[in-house]
Amino acid sequence: MKTTKRLDYAIGKLYTAFHNNTLNPECCKQCAVGNICDNTDSWKNFSDSHGSLQLNYIGLVHEKLGRKFNGYSPSELLKIEHEFLKACGYKLPLNYRNSKPENAASKDNLIKGLSAVIEYLCRLDSVQNVMDISSLFQTNQITPAKQLNLSKIA
Repeated sequence: MKTTKRLDYAIGKLYTAFHNNTLNPECCKQCAVGNICDNTDSWKNFSDSHGSLQLNYIGLVHEKLGRKFNGYSPSELLKIEHEFLKACGYKLPLNYRNSKPENAASKDNLIKGLSAVIEYLCRLDSVQNVMDISSLFQTNQITPAKQLNLSKIA
């Protein structure tokens, strides 16, 4: 499957963060977008609330100037973070009044968030969802519709 450079980069960053236990939904440097943006929190200045889709003045200026951050516009970054937090079980925008999951940093919770983010990133780049395994279980009468190359796995 052919993917884009920015998609490969983002998935690589998220994969590394997940396996290094440096993915934290409540930290702007370690959340989905924080990791995609090289563990910086400058992206949080594009909105007034963590998890909001509304660009503030700074975000609008960067958006109108066509600026990209590791390949993504400010509005795309806000949507990525929104998808991540929502799938992790947060009521958005993130603040002390809104509900949050009991164990926000659990691996199960983070997988839900990452799955939603990767699905969104694939849609952005018009690429088939790399996390979708349903095609592996489709059949043509008796034989599988798609062959899985097990020699690469071993």
